Amino acid sequence: MSTDTQFVHLAWQREEKELAAVKYSMGSDTTGNLGRMFGVYDEGSGLTLRGTFVISPEGKLLNSEVNFYNMGRNIDELLRKFKANMYLAKKADEGCPSKWKDEGDATLKPGPEMVGRVHEALEGR
Repeated sequence: MSTDTQFVHLAWQREEKELAAVKYSMGSDTTGNLGRMFGVYDEGSGLTLRGTFVISPEGKLLNSEVNFYNMGRNIDELLRKFKANMYLAKKADEGCPSKWKDEGDATLKPGPEMVGRVHEALEGR
């Protein structure tokens, strides 16, 4: 979603090889209303910052990341967070550490005994 028109999105999809495999339509927020709702619209420039939001089917915000205009996003990290949220939806009493990538990787059981001991807990696995 961006403040670009659907025609600009079409041009990006046709010309930018990084988007060659993208099979979904990109959304156009030419009024900036959606950008304002998520707090990423810059009134001065009329542009939106690069915001990424993972929202559950129930409408709960699970993750958000906002980058400045010239900072790209990392799809591998976004997919890691997406998979972690799907895992945690089934295992709400666990925590996925920063290096967690997929089901079967080490998780943590959050609690007072874990404070200051994350490294040791992960190292012992």
